[in-house]
Amino acid sequence: MQVYFLGTGTSQGIPVIGSNHPVCQSTDAKDKRLRVSVWIICDNQSFVIDCGPDFRQQMLTSGCKQLDAILFTHEHADHTAGLDDIRPFFFKQKKNIPIYGHQRVLENLGNRFGYIFESENKYPGAPSVQTFEVLNNKNFYIGPTKIIPIEVNHGNLKVFGYRIYDFVYLTDVKSINNAEIKKLKGTKVLVVNALREEPHHSHFSLQDALDFIHLVNPESAYLIHISHLLGFHEEVQQRLPKNVFLGYDNLKIII
Repeated sequence: MQVYFLGTGTSQGIPVIGSNHPVCQSTDAKDKRLRVSVWIICDNQSFVIDCGPDFRQQMLTSGCKQLDAILFTHEHADHTAGLDDIRPFFFKQKKNIPIYGHQRVLENLGNRFGYIFESENKYPGAPSVQTFEVLNNKNFYIGPTKIIPIEVNHGNLKVFGYRIYDFVYLTDVKSINNAEIKKLKGTKVLVVNALREEPHHSHFSLQDALDFIHLVNPESAYLIHISHLLGFHEEVQQRLPKNVFLGYDNLKIII
């Protein structure tokens, strides 16, 4: 399995528009973060988790040429606003793009991108999708690949993370119940959000994330959904445990 970090930033990305914060002024490429998303190649399939407003740029930079499915974590714009940019994949592959998520999320997308979901009098330049509800938090398959949904709490909002073999991807987590934590047993690589040093009402802080990583005990962990308030990449990395790494845009790992 190959995992490509398309974006590792929070909802505003880094640099933040108009900001004079030192991290936003950094010349280090690792301090420049697009909105969070990941591209996975597994079992001869290519799929992404979330497609935010930077999706087109991410696809061009990564060189992704095939899209077999999109897994959505939740409906917030930084995770969904790039849905229209699946058009080239739809035109090339000549079939509807499967999308998976909570029914609430699919309905939200249908309201916002109605022209994509229409079945009658459809505009010929629009892409089309095939929707699959992740029902009752049950496992499902994309081709031969087993997907295990992990339900977490983003403040008061229920959000899905996903486990694929020994890889777990969680974003926008503030809390998670014990039944869902049991699904993480044996995880080799854990990706989880760490917004900033200070506590936040709907996201893990850095210490929250480190405590969670200690609980799960993966072989390695990568931090994502990072804001400029966490600090400079290289400085923060030096303070992390030896098996914990700050994710950065265009990082590729093999599992």
